[in-house]
Amino acid sequence: MTLDRRTLLAGAAATASLVAGTRAMAADEGSSPAVSLAGKSVLITGCSSGFGRLAAELLARQGARVFASMRGLPRPEGFELAEIARMDRLAIAIIGIDVSSDESCARGVEMAMEMNDGPIDVLVNNAGIGITSPIEVQDMEATRLMFETNVFGPHRMARAVLPGMRQKGAGQIIQISSQLGRVITPYSGHYSATKFALEAMSEQLAYELVPHNIDVSIIEPGGYPTRVWVNRNAYSVALKERADAKYTDGYPQQVAQMGKEDGSGRRNDPMDVAHAISGLIAQAPGTRPLRLPVSPGNKPQVPINEVTAKVQSEWLGNSPYGPLIRAVHDS
Repeated sequence: MTLDRRTLLAGAAATASLVAGTRAMAADEGSSPAVSLAGKSVLITGCSSGFGRLAAELLARQGARVFASMRGLPRPEGFELAEIARMDRLAIAIIGIDVSSDESCARGVEMAMEMNDGPIDVLVNNAGIGITSPIEVQDMEATRLMFETNVFGPHRMARAVLPGMRQKGAGQIIQISSQLGRVITPYSGHYSATKFALEAMSEQLAYELVPHNIDVSIIEPGGYPTRVWVNRNAYSVALKERADAKYTDGYPQQVAQMGKEDGSGRRNDPMDVAHAISGLIAQAPGTRPLRLPVSPGNKPQVPINEVTAKVQSEWLGNSPYGPLIRAVHDS
């Protein structure tokens, strides 16, 4: 999408919109006064477009030192962001990271830490893909690609930054999930499966990192009109072209629509998610919500989030794990 520079500048002056006056507000809608992120170092994956691209510039305008990563460098999107940073004197460094590669993740984080002269304060795992089709049509190539990007990628990145964060005794990981990480729509392929996995992994990380003063938060966006639809269509068309008829014959209407999504029915402003990221970073450590639904419309995951937090607390709250559980769900 094309960036609205005035929107970004206004957002820098009036955002962190999800740092709530109360914790209850922060866990759902959230709004707040402007904040400064000066002194914060932030590594964001998937910055070639969409939420990652918007967040990189917004956080830098708020004073953060941003390491904006994307795969396939050099590429036009990298040159564009680097030129904006140069012209406006923003602290944005472009780093090549392919989250499907162990080596690339480790090398990219090491490079960011070297430029930062120390551990990164915040990791934003934003890179993700979707491939739309009936589950039966999803071959192993599509399945592996989605899990490599949406689940194993965030895991690789977390493992790369956590030793430094633990050594520092502080840090923050923000995972970009989806409403579809808690609810399911038919014919969306393995997208929900990967986001459900990301949610579970992130919640467990949140418990385990309490002793290290490292917060984990999961942002759950609704539908937004970003470039993800262009990429999704390309992956879906490729899957359709190689799919065996013995799998596709059972779903003629759904297969016919593969590769034709455009997100045009979605009117939400993707800057909502950039603001949410900013707000979580600005919020005081230990008070950040585990899950943050972000959408001006319906949030079907909210009751699920509420009941799972209640179940976790009642099940393990008085066990030896109690302090970890309470630290996460009482924030």
